[in-house]
Amino acid sequence: MRRTPHRPSGRPLAAAVAAAGLLGLLTAVPRTAPPPVAEPATAPVAAASETTATVFYSTKTRNWSAYYLHYAPDGGSWTTVPGTRMTAACADWVKLTVPLGGAGGLKATFTDGSGTWDNNAGRNYDLGTGSITVKDGAVAHSDPCTGTGPGEPDPTGPNTASVYYATSTVGWSTVNLHYRPHGGAWTAVPGLGMEAACTGWVKRTVDLGSATGLQAAFNNGNGIWDNNNGGDYTLPAGLTTVKDRTVTTAAKDPCAAEEPDTEAPSAPTGVKAVADGVSVLLTWEPATDDRGVTKYQVTRTGGTKGTLVTDTGSTVFADTGLEARTAYHYTVRALDAAGNVSAASAPATATTGEKPTAPAAGSPLGTDPRKDPIYFVLTARFNDGDPTNNRGGSQHEKSGNAANDDPMFRGDFKGLVQKLDYIKGLGFSAVWITPVVLNRSDYDYHGYHGYDFYKVDPRLESAGASYQDLINAAHAKGMKIYQDVVHNHSSRWGAKGLFTPKTYGVRDAQWSWYYDERNDGFAYDGLTVEPKSGKSYYNGDLWSTAEPTGNTCVGWGTPTGHTSPEGYRIYNCQWPSPTSGMFPKALYHNCWIGNWEGEDSRSCWIHDDLADFNTENAQVQNYLIGAYNKYIDMGVDGFRLDTAVHIPRTTWNRRFLPAIQERVTQRFGAEAAENFFVFGEVAAFVNDKWNRGSVNHSAQFFTWKERKEYSADDEKAALEMYAYEQQQGTGAQPVSDNAFLKGNAYHAPDRSRFSGMNVIDMRMHMNFGDANNAFHNGKDSDDSYHDATYNVVYVDSHDYGPNKSGERYTGGTDAWAENMALMWTFRGIPTLYYGSEIEFRKGKQIDCGPRCPLASTGRAYFGDHLAGEVTASDFGKVSSATGKVAETLAAPLARHLQRLNEIRRAVPALQMGQYSTEGISGSMAYKRRYTDAASGTDSFALVTVSGSATYTGIPNGTYTDAVTGDTKVVSGGTLTVPAPGKGNLRVYVLDLGGKNAAPGKIGTAGPYLK
Repeated sequence: MRRTPHRPSGRPLAAAVAAAGLLGLLTAVPRTAPPPVAEPATAPVAAASETTATVFYSTKTRNWSAYYLHYAPDGGSWTTVPGTRMTAACADWVKLTVPLGGAGGLKATFTDGSGTWDNNAGRNYDLGTGSITVKDGAVAHSDPCTGTGPGEPDPTGPNTASVYYATSTVGWSTVNLHYRPHGGAWTAVPGLGMEAACTGWVKRTVDLGSATGLQAAFNNGNGIWDNNNGGDYTLPAGLTTVKDRTVTTAAKDPCAAEEPDTEAPSAPTGVKAVADGVSVLLTWEPATDDRGVTKYQVTRTGGTKGTLVTDTGSTVFADTGLEARTAYHYTVRALDAAGNVSAASAPATATTGEKPTAPAAGSPLGTDPRKDPIYFVLTARFNDGDPTNNRGGSQHEKSGNAANDDPMFRGDFKGLVQKLDYIKGLGFSAVWITPVVLNRSDYDYHGYHGYDFYKVDPRLESAGASYQDLINAAHAKGMKIYQDVVHNHSSRWGAKGLFTPKTYGVRDAQWSWYYDERNDGFAYDGLTVEPKSGKSYYNGDLWSTAEPTGNTCVGWGTPTGHTSPEGYRIYNCQWPSPTSGMFPKALYHNCWIGNWEGEDSRSCWIHDDLADFNTENAQVQNYLIGAYNKYIDMGVDGFRLDTAVHIPRTTWNRRFLPAIQERVTQRFGAEAAENFFVFGEVAAFVNDKWNRGSVNHSAQFFTWKERKEYSADDEKAALEMYAYEQQQGTGAQPVSDNAFLKGNAYHAPDRSRFSGMNVIDMRMHMNFGDANNAFHNGKDSDDSYHDATYNVVYVDSHDYGPNKSGERYTGGTDAWAENMALMWTFRGIPTLYYGSEIEFRKGKQIDCGPRCPLASTGRAYFGDHLAGEVTASDFGKVSSATGKVAETLAAPLARHLQRLNEIRRAVPALQMGQYSTEGISGSMAYKRRYTDAASGTDSFALVTVSGSATYTGIPNGTYTDAVTGDTKVVSGGTLTVPAPGKGNLRVYVLDLGGKNAAPGKIGTAGPYLK
């Protein structure tokens, strides 16, 4: 949205021009390349009415014996080399006045006339009109040889103003101060040049006469303004700083040497130690410091191993591997960047219990994630191994699930362990599971309403089938577990251990059916039935008949004008709201999203059932980091980051992503950390490359490191980054060739700018209504990802089908086969939503909440199709299957998947290779190569999906099709492949001999690959 800038009385129109948006969204002006130094035309002759520029050049910049100005008026010709000689102006300055005709400025370079040049490091100087100075590469607008600059008021009184302006956000090399003392006149545009004061700051001291302040705006001398979004700045006399549109009066000199930090942080408070078997979880409240706490030092005593001192960046510390039945004592100190150490906290003590009989924590498999196709399951809807942990929740009857004997929590880890061989038999070597943390909501089977992030939901676990058992069982079969994790929000009940609301409203005669009678001796865990209410979804801890102590919700208990569907009167605070005061601003955001492509989408609530964390708060960060460290320690192989777009990239890049890498490295080593797969859901539901032009809301944006320094404060940094990157726009974002071959050659990818987050390929997902469309849209975006070979690619999911359809994909079996053929051979990691191997629930609404039975949706229970026994002998190979699961495995798409997985697993180029379409005709045709000197691997393959293709400029040699076994000898760099048919493909692999010999025909012909 554009806004009309403010224009003060008597101020030139040019000074009022400003762009709309956060921090002014300053409009960039592109710089031209250096001028040619061939003999251009001579300088024009000025008419009396033409504009001029008087250019002053500092002789301290270059100690030359002569100075020449070589220039071209904007739109005009360059002077003859070396230009026009400049004359002495005053001490340390030379000058030249040049005619500009009707031009609004000039391009310029300087030379000594003997071949030595100052051309602004190859960019030329971009100068305006009037008096201009060039000193040490900095351009300013003033006359250095007079006491005052153009338009500067003569000093007539005692007052001055020293104005410091921060250049770190705007990125200008030149800054001018355009101002008028209160009651006085404006300086001439563009104002007075400001001088470099220190890194990130420029300064100008001006006389105010008898005035006590001034109105001001800033510009870069080339028409780009910061005029406080059209309102100008009002500054007082004295020292003032202006940074990111924030004015600080009576400020400290930002360039003054900082005083030594001698003040220690406060001692941490609220230290609590809770034992769980032979582990202790230690938590405490953040300490305070005048310049910020950088870390904490935990001291443990007790046991036979003596005193242990450990540093941590969070307010959560998990102490594991302790001795059984032993008392341990803990104190915590806070440290700041200067090394000042706080006093020790009050001690906390915990006594460990028995060593658990559960299996020891596992280790991630630690191999390249691109080798592993992913099978995605909603654990609670996949397969039921233990009916005793099934729970229907408060919506069991209303949803219609009860009538189908289909509780929302039905599948579990035991059921998943039982069917790992089914998944392996299809050929998948990674399983993405929905969040495992304890949830709390009326309808929370999917796992996205986290309540206790430190506890695995008991509705998923069974004796002998804990989460750790699942991880270990998968690893024993060579399969990875990717855990879905949520950093953006908790449940509406808050997050246990961080903040839970005091109450959600009045329990009276009408609401006794909903709010249970309080039982202070009972703690909700989702599974255990509370004896008074007979419910496992007990909520008696969240109601009150009188306003509770410490309530912060505005208007608590006041009847509203609304009633529930049952006709009951609704009271204020009956339901969560970010604007009610129910959630503390420090820990939760306090607004609703108004613009899904605006900044508020990263700092406001998505839904009233998803309380939005203030992820820029250190306490929230530490809570989440500590929680997810627990699951890293259990040996999971990666994280899928839910709602990643709703957290600023700076917060991911500064806090959460480094914490993941740090923990995996600490526990399992650098190689495991490199291959710990992190992929984010950046939900950009558009069919174009950038999400409605907003880089901050586009999937590829999150794969990059920051390219600029921002405020140390995470909340400020998020705003600074958002404004800076929006200003840069789509055309100035980083690009990469990491996914692309150079001719026919693989090249080492550049990882130096990688953020640590890979992403779901939303553009391919959106366009998978047709495989050809998905292919061409996908490759069109690949230069803007850090490395698209790590993109997670799927057709549909638990949320949407292609083109943001709310239904499971229903394009037909042939179309599914074609989609799969593309996904399993093109760049990226192929991913399948459970059941798609039999087109399960095709055309059905994916999710309707509790408004309809789950059995009628795309999240229906799948276990009926898995009944029986199955044993996998290898990936994509089943040695035995009985019952219903045997029928499922015999389905056309299931057989198609098995062979696709066999082929992909046998050809490294299809897993990790870069690709190219250069020299190739064909609708979906490409070449891929992967080379690794360490292992001696070199794999080159030519692929065409469905249609015919001709490949030119390829290496000569013998190629063998992995689908048919057909062999072609190439001697002239060209190979032609006839169309294999819809859903079919050809994969011609170059025989490079030895371990890189072509594998020949892989597997047996099936319904599509034949």
